[in-house]
Amino acid sequence: MASNRRGKSARGKNAQAEKKLRIIPLGGLGEIGKNMTVLEYDEDIMVVDMGSIFPKDDMPGVDLVIPDTLYLTKNADRVRAFVITHGHEDHIGASPYILKNLPAPVYGTRLTLALIEHKLKEHKVQGIQLNVVEPGDVVKVGDSFQVEFLKGSHSIAGAVMLAIHTPVGTVVHTGDFKIDYTPIDGQICDLGRLGELGREGVLLLMAESTNVERPGYTMSEKKVGETFMNLFGKATGRIIVAQFASNVHRVQQVVDATVRYNRKVCLIGRSMLNVSKVAVQLGELRIPEGRLVSVDDLDRYDDNELVVITTGSQGEPMSGLARMAFAEHKKLEIRSSDMVIISATPIPGNEKSVSRVINQLVRTGANVIYEAIEEVHVSGHACQEELKLVHALTRPRFFIPVHGEYRHLHHHANLARDMEMAEDRVRIVETGDIVEISPSRMNVVGSVPSGEILIDGLGIGDVGTVVLRDRRHLSQDGLLVVILAVERESGMVVSGPDIISRGFVYMREADELVEGTRSVTRSVLNDFGRIDPGDWNHVKGDVRDAVQKYIYDQIKRSPMILPVIVEV
Repeated sequence: MASNRRGKSARGKNAQAEKKLRIIPLGGLGEIGKNMTVLEYDEDIMVVDMGSIFPKDDMPGVDLVIPDTLYLTKNADRVRAFVITHGHEDHIGASPYILKNLPAPVYGTRLTLALIEHKLKEHKVQGIQLNVVEPGDVVKVGDSFQVEFLKGSHSIAGAVMLAIHTPVGTVVHTGDFKIDYTPIDGQICDLGRLGELGREGVLLLMAESTNVERPGYTMSEKKVGETFMNLFGKATGRIIVAQFASNVHRVQQVVDATVRYNRKVCLIGRSMLNVSKVAVQLGELRIPEGRLVSVDDLDRYDDNELVVITTGSQGEPMSGLARMAFAEHKKLEIRSSDMVIISATPIPGNEKSVSRVINQLVRTGANVIYEAIEEVHVSGHACQEELKLVHALTRPRFFIPVHGEYRHLHHHANLARDMEMAEDRVRIVETGDIVEISPSRMNVVGSVPSGEILIDGLGIGDVGTVVLRDRRHLSQDGLLVVILAVERESGMVVSGPDIISRGFVYMREADELVEGTRSVTRSVLNDFGRIDPGDWNHVKGDVRDAVQKYIYDQIKRSPMILPVIVEV
């Protein structure tokens, strides 16, 4: 197969010149999360990232949302590799679901692959080739791509930018980044190599857009460490810090402040324990021996000896912080003497959940510190001046803004135009668009199937529009069950109709409505007389319509009506 591809690519200069690079985003455009981009040339496909996103408010019961990869599945024999920029959920969260069906090699840095490996083990996905790379490495993907990994800075260790060298030209994909001149690991973003690439010639820049609305520069992560030191020095009781588990550098700064003030540190939350364990094993997180204590041993220490690092900075109902705030945690309950630091900013859509938890924490009497009060969080995403610097260094021929809601993409496109990029060389594209690029032009030439796959428990994609509609209906209006018992031989109703309400009305206080529902149902049954098995669906439909109309006429509500016929 490989020899055939080489034969195709060596058919002559004219055939080679006609070929174009294809860019197909499958997620991360018009939304924050679910990042996934396909690059295609000749017979080779490579994929950058495979992220997930939190379910929206109108997706009750859904655990996770991942990109629709139907296009990749149809072209599975051409998928050469997945290349991952960093280990945040919006870039690796879909990995066990996608790799199960598309078991191509995966390339990423140590922490990134360790987090993916943990997910694969949890989902019992085996046989995936995980290839560890370091910044500066160049790997060949198929016959068409050479991927160069560049040191990046972000709110997780091991973040990289990509320089993807193709027969058409070089594509620079920034991943998520900021330019931090004093990073925790001491290694700044590789601006020198970006400049070299710009001088060599960059065909296309794909740069993240999350913070494009913010002027200036993003603060350094070290600023948070300074704030921690000041706050820890003032605390007299326990200190509880809620943050993203994946921000290992932030965890390190909490640990450093813990050591400075001679306290013990306790990690709470499944993801916090998992990520920290992996980070310690890889040397990305250093916790001095004797400092780490189990949640079961907290009662052995005085309050002024303890620091707890937990999940829950986004107000998730089942997270460690939320359960502590509402006195539902088995081992730890918030006290008025506690200092609670929420070291994160709400992801768009989570503002209400975060506010709810903060309000409850304040009710307990605890000293609650969050971003509006102290500098306990800095973003991991580049602001306007950092984005301008990357544009200036790379000097791309074409530009596609990525990783943001539509307004972010729009502002980033304007930023590129302000830096004197021609109008026809900047393109805002949609998820599923096929972008064809040659050295002289960039066009959208079509689209592929795209969208979202909903994960509910172990079910993948079995929750669709109809199921979501029913769940929303149930959550808003409740359920009314109408039960009939029909004798097999005579086809006559021998029992019922019995009425059961769930989430609709309290039966004991709605006698008139319930009796009216029975009367309407009997009227429908009288029209049928004998009920044969072949008529059941017809009977159910008529009962449903009649009861629906009756209830709406009475109280202007529309519960889900579920007629049930039991054969006796």
